[in-house]
Amino acid sequence: MFTNAIVRPPAANFSEGLTGANLGAPSYERALEQHEAYCVALEQCGLTLTRLAPDPDYPDSTFVEDTAVLTARCAILTRPGAPSRAGEAKSMRDVLATFFPSLSAIQAPGTLDGGDVCEAGNHFFIGISERTNEAGARQLTEMLRSCNYTSSFTDIRGVEGILHLKSGLAYVGDKRLAVIGVLAGRAEFRDYDLIPVNSDEAYAANCVMVNDRVLLAKSYPKFERKLREVGYQTIALDMTEFQKMDGGLSCLSLRF
Repeated sequence: MFTNAIVRPPAANFSEGLTGANLGAPSYERALEQHEAYCVALEQCGLTLTRLAPDPDYPDSTFVEDTAVLTARCAILTRPGAPSRAGEAKSMRDVLATFFPSLSAIQAPGTLDGGDVCEAGNHFFIGISERTNEAGARQLTEMLRSCNYTSSFTDIRGVEGILHLKSGLAYVGDKRLAVIGVLAGRAEFRDYDLIPVNSDEAYAANCVMVNDRVLLAKSYPKFERKLREVGYQTIALDMTEFQKMDGGLSCLSLRF
């Protein structure tokens, strides 16, 4: 069960962040509204929020998930793969230190974005991507092993349409994964029940299990119906402005 989350609203220069989505520039006002609705949903799920101030030094800094990997047994600061985001994890250190007495950190030449790390019970899927390299993934593997977690790599370099592993994969408990079609056949997922995400709703794969509910992006009825048929309670949230910046639901918080 999660009890806490760290969030940071977008800064006024949010539209200057990194994106390859080609969906147009986000509306800052709408992004703030959508972010607040997201925060309210987390609180509805029973979480206490630590709300950080916007950080205009880093236009992508609302995507706090990329700065750390938080587990029940350890906390690890990442080393984001995009040079323009290099300082974001450092600025998160003092915030996390109030909750975690010991922090590990990914070191050069390793790079790691939290969006490439999918926790599935005691196992972690680590995406090798344009942002997370093998050196960073190996460091994370060793840190997780020291805390009695297992892990495996999923190479998503060259997979069209997803920036991070969790752009196309989500763990929703009970040995179930929501997964886009291009990843569904990977051997590392064979021991899980898969909830397929239709190609025309691929963005919805970045959903978040928060205690007894699944948060998902709004306007993806086929995927939401599949979740409800399996027995999940859902909260659908408008994410249009964050989608324009290659962001999803999981990106907007650090949950622990």
